[in-house]
Amino acid sequence: MTHRRIVTGLDAAGRSAILIDGAAEMVAWATAETPVDNSGSADQGGGFSFAMPRGGSKFLMLEIPSTPPGEMFGPGMHATDTIDYLVVVKGEIVLITESGETVCRVGDMIVDRGVMHGWRNDGAEGALLACVMIDAAPVGNGATLK
Repeated sequence: MTHRRIVTGLDAAGRSAILIDGAAEMVAWATAETPVDNSGSADQGGGFSFAMPRGGSKFLMLEIPSTPPGEMFGPGMHATDTIDYLVVVKGEIVLITESGETVCRVGDMIVDRGVMHGWRNDGAEGALLACVMIDAAPVGNGATLK
């Protein structure tokens, strides 16, 4: 079984763009660094914020309701100093970059590499995405949300 993989980055003009859109192999993306301390028993879950601890990560389920025509979900176009791995679990969602947009469907994997982007849900039902955010060095102008 193959899944669709969508990877963002910067185009030759320095704008956020979809650089890869096609079938994925077993591993959608990999990075070479990130030592994690798995010792201890404290609950590390809780409410969401865009603040990212240096060297840290977050794992969340992102619900995106149907959005009014012409509007984007949440903060609109934004960038974070993270690499985000997302999988569409339910519904459809539109990934928007400075240079275009694409519809993402159930099973599609998205690798957002810290560039300007936004989300829109054109459907009548909510969409659900599983998301892992990992601290990353800034790209382009860096994070617009802290």
